[in-house]
Amino acid sequence: MHDELRAALAGLLDGLPPTQAARAVDRLIANYRGRTPTDAPVLRDRADVAAYAAYRMPATFEAVRHALDAFAARLPRWSPATHVDIGGGTGAATWAVAATWTGHRTTVYDWAEPALELGRELADGVLPDTDWQRRVIGAGMAVPEGTDLVTVSYVLGELRPEDRRAVVAAAAAAQAVVLIEPGTPDGYLRIREAREQLTDAGLRVVAPCPHSGVCPIVPGEDWCHMSARVARSSLHRQVKGGSLPYEDEKFSYVAAVRPEAVEGAGDTAAGAAPARIVRKPQLRKGQVLLDLCTEQGLRRDTVTKRHGERYKAARDAEWGDAWEPAG
Repeated sequence: MHDELRAALAGLLDGLPPTQAARAVDRLIANYRGRTPTDAPVLRDRADVAAYAAYRMPATFEAVRHALDAFAARLPRWSPATHVDIGGGTGAATWAVAATWTGHRTTVYDWAEPALELGRELADGVLPDTDWQRRVIGAGMAVPEGTDLVTVSYVLGELRPEDRRAVVAAAAAAQAVVLIEPGTPDGYLRIREAREQLTDAGLRVVAPCPHSGVCPIVPGEDWCHMSARVARSSLHRQVKGGSLPYEDEKFSYVAAVRPEAVEGAGDTAAGAAPARIVRKPQLRKGQVLLDLCTEQGLRRDTVTKRHGERYKAARDAEWGDAWEPAG
């Protein structure tokens, strides 16, 4: 699926002057850092949309796919029949959902018609069961009754607080919700706030958190975020420089479900992980240091060679993986 997305993106900027693409990307980066909440679309015209798609879609796809993989690992028998992507723009999250599950129908809501048009163009012939609808993202919005999955990726930071709450409330009507924001302190705070709104609405957190209680992180001292590796495009290299063929996309997310979704999946073992690795594992001589979030709070586990298979697993573990903490 990722290869198909890259193929669809190839040549997207043909005919667009490189300096114009770079300027559009610079402005969009500022907006998607969440510093400019607004009541108007961020993507204004075809140049904006093409620059956004070429520059941001691969990173957004990888971040959303990582979040969905973590979610699907906790509910292996569950899959959506219907999916709504709120503020989906050119459809990165829609591609990620299609890479995770099959047999569903997706509806993309966005307020920028140029983004929807390009999304249709990119998905043509690859994501046939997708409907692209222009909607105001904010107060008064709702998703169809019976919706199985709602995704909201890199959108909350664009919105004013009242519209942000309205979007999360609309998403909370679904059986399952996955929200993704940039992995910055501000992005984490938006996810933390949305997480509380989801649990207040009766949903159960299944990833990344190992529980649905209060987040143990003290705001201002640290923030919860994960990382996904993204192959750099020529536009990435042009705008950001550097010689590495990849970059690491930092993101914060929460995935939550209604209890009946877990029961309906027929998997009584489904649910949150026992613990989650919340920092890159530190490899030392003969030991691995794992920073974990557990139901009891934050802790560090030290796994040494004397732990045998557990040590081997720790050496292969990655930031964001589920983990069974030591007793």
